[in-house]
Amino acid sequence: MLPRWSRAISQFSRAYTKRNAEIGRRLCSFSCRDYSAVAPSVDHSTEKDYNSKLQVNLNKMFWSKPQSLALAPDSPLRIEEPQYEGIQRLFLKLMLFYSKQSTSIRGANVIYLRVIHQIDRPAIYDVFSLEKTFKTTFALLVIHMWLCLRRLKQEGKEGVELGQYLYEIYNHDLELRVSKAGVNLLLTKWMKDLEKIFYGNIVAYDAAMLPEAEQDELQNVIWR
Repeated sequence: MLPRWSRAISQFSRAYTKRNAEIGRRLCSFSCRDYSAVAPSVDHSTEKDYNSKLQVNLNKMFWSKPQSLALAPDSPLRIEEPQYEGIQRLFLKLMLFYSKQSTSIRGANVIYLRVIHQIDRPAIYDVFSLEKTFKTTFALLVIHMWLCLRRLKQEGKEGVELGQYLYEIYNHDLELRVSKAGVNLLLTKWMKDLEKIFYGNIVAYDAAMLPEAEQDELQNVIWR
């Protein structure tokens, strides 16, 4: 009986290691793939030509035909929930891998990976002529987080709980980004200030979505 259990655990360990390696490669591709390609040279002879090209790109983005926002089946951003059978599944259940909390945390991780995939892409900075600084990246991150949290809130209690896990993941990532930006002293104070900005912006965005808000209130708040 003991050798059989040993073989089963060994088999599970190999499968789990292989799965982690695969996920690691995916995560790396999320953060690196868009920066690996060299941008084609652009003729900057006149500012007018450059602005006209941006205008064409914006028109193409915002006036294109409606299409599904769902990920394509072969999208590298799609991460399926791992399915195990037999002794592997039993072992994972004992380790609470399939518990509600663990499942929610994995789901929140997937959502946040898609968020940072959007805000770390050079295209969003190029199209809107934004300088890629910590300030602009943080502003984009807050907007995307607001969109996700607002949508999750519509799912009721489970959505709110998932949003809380998502916020915790965001907070941890933000701390790493602040540290990477060179802030090592007074890090706690920085995080508290950024938290105030985050909640202040969330309240402002929600207020701009109210029926009594002015027509251009949301865009004015975003570009403020």
